[in-house]
Amino acid sequence: MQQSKTIVITGSSSGFGALTAKSLAAHGHDVIATMRDASTRNLAKKADLESFARSGGYRLQVVELDVTSDDSVAAAMDHITSTHGVVDVLVNNAGVMNIGVTEAYSIAELQTQFDVNTLGPARMFRAVLPGMRTQGSGLIVSVTSLAGRVVFPFFGAYAASKFALEALAEAYRYELSGTGVDSVIVEPGAFGTELLPRSPAPNDKATVDAYGAVGRIPDAMKASFQKMYDSPEPPQPQDVADAIVRLIEQNNRRPLRTVVMAPGMDFGVERLNQAVSTIQNELMTTLEFGSMV
Repeated sequence: MQQSKTIVITGSSSGFGALTAKSLAAHGHDVIATMRDASTRNLAKKADLESFARSGGYRLQVVELDVTSDDSVAAAMDHITSTHGVVDVLVNNAGVMNIGVTEAYSIAELQTQFDVNTLGPARMFRAVLPGMRTQGSGLIVSVTSLAGRVVFPFFGAYAASKFALEALAEAYRYELSGTGVDSVIVEPGAFGTELLPRSPAPNDKATVDAYGAVGRIPDAMKASFQKMYDSPEPPQPQDVADAIVRLIEQNNRRPLRTVVMAPGMDFGVERLNQAVSTIQNELMTTLEFGSMV
């Protein structure tokens, strides 16, 4: 029987986060589903998770946490550790996705993108790692994207933030290798969650207009993705939640990267990961860090 773990998930108001929280709770784990605006904008989402927990007798608690705020992260983690003890698993899931002409995003808009997708996970790493290192065990799952490995036009800001998270999570994997703490990456493809409808377009309309017909491509891309999500057999977000559950419950050596997408729809990321892994491992050996791999 799988041993119950204490698991913190960020961005649990919808999409992968909500599905993962429910799936892990149903597997008998002690789940802390975190989200921002839990008592206002996301009150109904909080109520849904709590209702799910009550109906199944699951251990699932919703906690207010904004990954962009040092104070919010500190307060939430103080509460979690005081009531649950050391966190066994962190799922870095919170994210936003900018789609638009890259030049048209202001520095402030880019900062917001990175604050959620890159610095948010960095805050969470720092919040949970001291306890994990002390107990000599732990797992951090960082949800990135296929766009964290290959670049799609008009996804430049989003891809940059996910590329950066990939680098952080991989560096932690090496540096934590002797502590009993593991860092792994889940790379979802295109799934129909609330990420696309909430995608912020750039505010600089003049720059978008200066691109002419090219500036109108992002809206067409969004419509194309939405058409796929509305098809009779769309990609299922539950597949991502299931992949995260399997990684958490895996007892042997976990892969650094797990791609989650239908066969033939990974845009070559599986092959890219295999090729880069060989080069990266050779680099680590050359640097005499082979024991970290």
